Amino acid sequence: MTIALSIANLTAAVGGREILKGIHLDLPFGEVHALMGPNGSGKSTLCHVLSGRHGYEVVGSASLAGAPLFGLDVDERARLGLMQGFQYPVEIPGVKLGEFVAEAAAEAGMGEDEIERRVAEAAEKFDMTRFLERGVNEDLSGGEKKRSEIFQMAVLGPKVALLDEIDSGLDIDAVREVAEAVEVMRSPEVGVLMITHYSRILRYVIPDRVHVMVDGRLVDSGGPELAEELEAGGYEAVRARLGLVPGGENGQAKGPETKMTDLFTDLPFET
Repeated sequence: MTIALSIANLTAAVGGREILKGIHLDLPFGEVHALMGPNGSGKSTLCHVLSGRHGYEVVGSASLAGAPLFGLDVDERARLGLMQGFQYPVEIPGVKLGEFVAEAAAEAGMGEDEIERRVAEAAEKFDMTRFLERGVNEDLSGGEKKRSEIFQMAVLGPKVALLDEIDSGLDIDAVREVAEAVEVMRSPEVGVLMITHYSRILRYVIPDRVHVMVDGRLVDSGGPELAEELEAGGYEAVRARLGLVPGGENGQAKGPETKMTDLFTDLPFET
């Protein structure tokens, strides 16, 4: 089993406030891992730190196919094969999607014939052909924007794909479409880390592993059955099983001033 993304003892802080608190995670090639957690648990921060966003005080290590990530600029990480699908993809009027992704592929070293073939194949696979002459994400629905992100990944062929809450803001039909696109992405050449707050997308994408983040720590990992536990009982079920209290040292209770009713507030599905 070859590791696509390896994270070891990763901490990250902003202005002295620690957000990530000792993250360890290995993502093998060919696998889809889901990272779940309540709002404010640090999921998107992990994505930002890995992709090279400025403003974080970072300690620890992360490597892509054995190559260290930290210390590299965003474009250098991208050239290594790291690509992020954004929670809120922006519109770029005047820049045609087809030209945008073709130029990115050329920058990655692909030849003209290969680019033409990959764009055509991926556009047909993800139903994006009709949008190739339109500005990037211009006048697209939420689901179409997320599908466009995955289309771009399919053309560029990253080694690691970070999908930051790719189901955020989508109706149930769009979630199903995006989930199908994620399943199509599965390949022995890529590892996918899918970050989500809700478990509904996992009804259509079967992850190889599920990780739960609470208060900046990975507190539990397991198979698809862990997502089923979250669906049934919410994050409080995992907290109760592990004896966790938000804000405590190493995830443990701080003391009697913490009310039990404060723990049971976040559900991984919409009500």
